[in-house]
Formats: sequence, structure tokens, C-alpha cells
Amino acid sequence: MIETEVHQRLRAYLQAQGQTQWPHHLTMARLVARALRVGRSALMQVDSLAAYQGSYRLSYLIPALLWPEPAILALPEKILETVLWQDIPNLQQGLPVVKAVCSGDRWPTEGANQDPNSSFRGLLVTSAEAWLRDRLTPNLSPQTPRFPPGIVTLIDGVSDLERWARSQLSHALCAQDWDLLMLAYPNLRDRLRDFRVRLTHAVFQHPVNPYGAHLIEAPEKALLNELIETLEEQGEGDQMPLRWARFWQQFLQPERLAWASLDRTSGSVTLHCAPAEICHQLASVWAQQPVVLIGAALDPRPKAEQYRDRLGLGEMTCLSFGPDRHHDSLQLYVPDHLPMPNTSQFKAAALQEIRALLSAQGATAAPTVIIIGDVPLRDQFAAILAAEFGSRVRVESPVEEQGILITGWEYWRSHRAGCSTGLAAHATAPGLLIITTLPIPSLENPLVAGRVASYKRRRQDWFKAYLLPSAISELQQAVAPVRSRRYLSGQINDQINDPLNDHSHREPSGGIVALLDNRLNYRSYGHQILAALEPALRSSHLNEEWFIK
Repeated sequence: MIETEVHQRLRAYLQAQGQTQWPHHLTMARLVARALRVGRSALMQVDSLAAYQGSYRLSYLIPALLWPEPAILALPEKILETVLWQDIPNLQQGLPVVKAVCSGDRWPTEGANQDPNSSFRGLLVTSAEAWLRDRLTPNLSPQTPRFPPGIVTLIDGVSDLERWARSQLSHALCAQDWDLLMLAYPNLRDRLRDFRVRLTHAVFQHPVNPYGAHLIEAPEKALLNELIETLEEQGEGDQMPLRWARFWQQFLQPERLAWASLDRTSGSVTLHCAPAEICHQLASVWAQQPVVLIGAALDPRPKAEQYRDRLGLGEMTCLSFGPDRHHDSLQLYVPDHLPMPNTSQFKAAALQEIRALLSAQGATAAPTVIIIGDVPLRDQFAAILAAEFGSRVRVESPVEEQGILITGWEYWRSHRAGCSTGLAAHATAPGLLIITTLPIPSLENPLVAGRVASYKRRRQDWFKAYLLPSAISELQQAVAPVRSRRYLSGQINDQINDPLNDHSHREPSGGIVALLDNRLNYRSYGHQILAALEPALRSSHLNEEWFIK
């Protein structure tokens, strides 16, 4: 069977490589091979460090290359080039693999032939976003889907799958779309211009928030309904621009999110509409072919029930691979004496704690990262710390050795992958990561508020089903670079302990994470968050031995 062949080939390959950073290769590879053979969908959860380093990718690449039938490998853009031009060629040289591999945004065909049983029996490597777009928007090419149904598909990086799907199912109307609408209805030009002015005025009546966006509420909804009625009176629906038609189709659905983003400097408004829940749309996607989904920090539960419910995934094989408790442990500082984040005393206490941590850290080679979710507080802390530490402090911009990066969650999410995990450049991973408050999604964000309202309408626990899992997933991925530094430091110290090596370049023992949100200690959900960050050496007191170099 394919499982046996995969096991034998992978074991021989790992032995030839000497050592591996991830201990679960053989188990995961056999499960992926079984999913390919049986045609049953599967969900594989890897730990956040393995996802950050990409060390688990052998576990699905070797089964995909040894599987004799056609397959699709859908990857996030950030790793697509690496897998295609480094990982796969290396495996082709190290294994007797003859399976053809090609890349592109559609299935390889001869002429107009879209039959999955066509002559191509190899592996197609494509963008996960492109594959999902083809599945979710079949109306764009109803006769010729780019990826035929029935071909087993492996999708990596599915921690971003929900975001990809929402992006594909969202519709937006900007200034240019109003111009197109006026061109389509020239006899209504003055009335349409008046609608736009009134709608813009209504949106700008909302108070300012950090997200520059607001839910479309009663005043704006009344104006939009009036606009729809005015256009319908023309009785010529075919002339409506396609983007407007799609927006109205989504806007008139009972369960949808509608919001407006605004630029107060230019006075421009963009309208957005998306489904409140995407499980129904995605359920039809999974029914078209077997899928093997691979990602990190998907769900605290091994069977990922909440994740599968949100994404419309039915019964499937689920397995969760935990971190290596010997090498991946964090040094976790969780003080229990700080005020709660929603109190007036928190700012001064948190700043004092940050100063103490920076003082203990000293001018080490590794950067320090301070994540502050609150935008006004971030600006205040940045100004204060820049006055004390000078040019070492940067706000959401690249930092060098000994630098101090002050950032929000979104910037860190998109830039943390840039922290090198190479042995020679390990210092680019943060030696100290300070998190001021938990990344619980804010109800000031209109998308969050809209989704919470949807959970309330269904009488579901919106905190446990949505906000808490989101915070846990964000934290697990945020600390991965620190785990990476600890692992690499362990490798370096092993080399230092070798008598043949020079002992004069001893490095820190590993990275440190400080969580300054006291809700971890005094809220019922705190233990769930701390459990999700295991393995960790946790202390409520600042242990200066952690900083000994």
C-alpha cells in the first residue's frame, strides 16, 4: 500500500539527512498517504513552531509525490515559491520520484479538455487563494472551472483559510463604482449623486474609531434601500454594473455583514458587504473533492469542532500534533500584580513593567518586540520609550540587532515570518516578546461586532465560540518566533559544549515572552490560554536568570 511505501521512503530519507526538527513526520505522512488512497478528507493540526519553520512539509510532500494518481497542492503565496523551487527539487533528487510536477492557476489540459482523467497524472502546485477563488466564484467561469472536481487536493496554511474565503465572498463599492452606475443610468445622474452625498454624510456622523470603519446601520440602510427601489423602478436590471449587482445580491441576504470604511482626510467612503457566516458556501466546496487540510493554531480541541463548524467541514479524520516538550518550551513571564487593562492605572503599571523588562534584557543582540493592540496607547508608549532608548525604538518598521519594535497585532502577523530561522542569523528572531493585552477581537471593529451580533441572533456563546478561539490562535502564532529562537539557541549551545568549538561566543539560552494582561490570572478563561501556550516555564515573578548571557 501507499502508506507502507511512504513510511519506508521517508524513514530512509530522514536517516540520510541526519536529524530533523520535527518528530511527527512518519505519523503524519502515513495519515496523508491513507487519505490519498481512501479518498477521505482529513485535517492535520501542527504546532505553531513547526508551521513557522515549515519543518513539517516533508510529511505531505513525499506522499503527494509518491501517490500514483493526479493531485493538487494548494499553498499560500508566502511559501509557494519555496516549496516549488526548493523543497520539491530537493526531494526529487533525494528520492526515486518520477511523478511530473507543474505549477499554474489552472489544471493542465490539452485544448479545451478539462477531464481530470486526461493525460496529466502528476502534481499541480497552485496558489491556495486561486484554488479557493475558483471554487467560491463559479459564476465567473461556469462552463470551464480552472480546477476540475474530483481531484484530491492538499491545502497548507489553512489557519488563513477563513480570511481567504471571507475576502473572496466580500463585495466592495468605491468611488469609481458610483461613476459606473451614473454611466449606466444617465437619466438618474443627479439623483444618484444626491444619494452618494447623503450616504457619505450619514457615514461620517459615526464617531471616530481606530478601525476607520462602521457597520451600516438604520440611516445608511434606509438610504441604500431607497437607492435600490429607485434603480428597480427603471425596470432594466441588465444594465446594472456587475459589481453593483453582486453587492445588492449579498446586501439583501438576511444574514450578512455590511459596513462602510471611510477616509476622513479625503472624504471618501467605500461600502462593503459579506456573509455573516461562510460555512454554507464552503460546505459546497468540500463536497467537490477529498481534501487534506494542514495548518497550525486552528482549534484548541484535537478534533477541531469549532473550526470545522465555522468552515462547514463535516466528519473527517482529525489529528493534532503537539510541540516537542523538550525543545520548544517558552520562558513565560505572567505577573499577577498588574491592574486590569480597562482601568486607568494600567498604563503606568504596564510602562513600568516594560522598563524593567528592557533593563533586564539589556543591549543583547536579539531584538525586542512589544505588541500593543490599542492604537492610542501604542503611540504614547512609542513616544515615551523613544525618548528613553533613542533610535533603538521603531514603530512598525524593520529593526536591527538590539532594536526595539513597537507594533500592533496586524503588523506583527504579516511580518513575523521575516524573522530568519537560519542558524547563522538566529538573532533576528526576538529574544524578548512583550504582549501588553490579550488579542481578543475588539467590538469596536465593525466586522467583529457584526459577527458577534450574528452569534447572538443564533443564541450561541459568542465569546467561547469566536472571540476566545481567535485570541488563542493569535497568541500561539505570535510566540512562534520566540520558540524558534529557543530551539536554535539549543543547537548553538550544543555546538558550544563541543570541545572542538570556541567557547567565547556563548549565546542566550532562549527567548522570553511576557504577558502583562492580568485577565490571565483572574478570569475563568485564563487557564485555557495558558494551556494553549504550553510547553512553557512560567513564572509570576521576573526571573533575571532568564536574561543571563
